[in-house]
Amino acid sequence: MIRSFTLAATLALLCASPLAAETPAPAPIDYGAALADPARPAADRERDAARKPAELLEFAQIAPGEAVGDYVMGGGYVTRLLAAAVGDKGKVYAFQPAEFIAFKAQYGTDQAAVDAAYANVDAVGGPFAAPAFPVPLDTIITVQNFHDLYLKPFPEGTGAKGSAALFAALKPGGTLVVVDHSAAEGTGTTLSDSLHRIDKAAVIDALTKAGFVLEAESGLYKQIDDPRTANVFDKEIRGKTDQFALRFRKPG
Repeated sequence: MIRSFTLAATLALLCASPLAAETPAPAPIDYGAALADPARPAADRERDAARKPAELLEFAQIAPGEAVGDYVMGGGYVTRLLAAAVGDKGKVYAFQPAEFIAFKAQYGTDQAAVDAAYANVDAVGGPFAAPAFPVPLDTIITVQNFHDLYLKPFPEGTGAKGSAALFAALKPGGTLVVVDHSAAEGTGTTLSDSLHRIDKAAVIDALTKAGFVLEAESGLYKQIDDPRTANVFDKEIRGKTDQFALRFRKPG
C-alpha cells in the first residue's frame, strides 16, 4: 500500500513539473511576407520606407485567420497588407465611408478594385460614424483618418458616435489601432479641419469614453522636427509629419 502511494505521488509530481507543463512559444509571425506579396503595386512598395508596414502589423498584433477591419481604407495600402497578413483563412473588411465616396468617386473605384483583387477582402459601406461591418472583428486599424470624424462638414457628435461604433464592431478582447497626425498638446480636435491633425490626448479621451482601454503606444512614426503647426498636405511637411500610434483593447 505504501509503495503504491509513493508511485502515485511520484507520477503526480512529474505531471505537475514545469517540464511537463511547458508549451512551446508561438512562432513569430513573418510580417515581411506580407510586404513581399506580389499583388502589391509598385506605388505601395515605394511608400514602405516611410510607412513601416511590417512594424505596424506587428504593433497591431495581426495574426493569420483573423477577421480585421480597415476603417477608412483610402486607396487600399493598409487593406492589401492586411489581406496578405491574415491569409486565406482570414478576412479583411475594407470600409469606405459613404460620405467620402459622395465627395470623390475615386474612393469607391479604389474600394471596388481592391475588393475584386483579393478573395479574402470584402468591401463595407455605410455612414462614416456607422460602418456596416457584418461580423464581430478581432482587430480594427485606422490610419490617418480618426481626425476626420471631427471635420466641420460632419455634425457635432460624429466623433463620439464613430468611437462607439468601433467599440461595438469588435469582439470582446479585440483591439483598435489608431495612427494619426499629431497636433500640438492642448488643441484637442480644433485643428482637425484646418491642419488635418488631432491632439493624441483627445483621441485617448474619446475612445476611453467609448469603453476602450489604452494598452500600448508606439513611437514608430515620431518626427521630432515637426513643429505640428503646418497642414499635413503642405509640401514642406507632407510625408514627414509627427504621428502617434495607439493600441486600444475592448475589455472582455
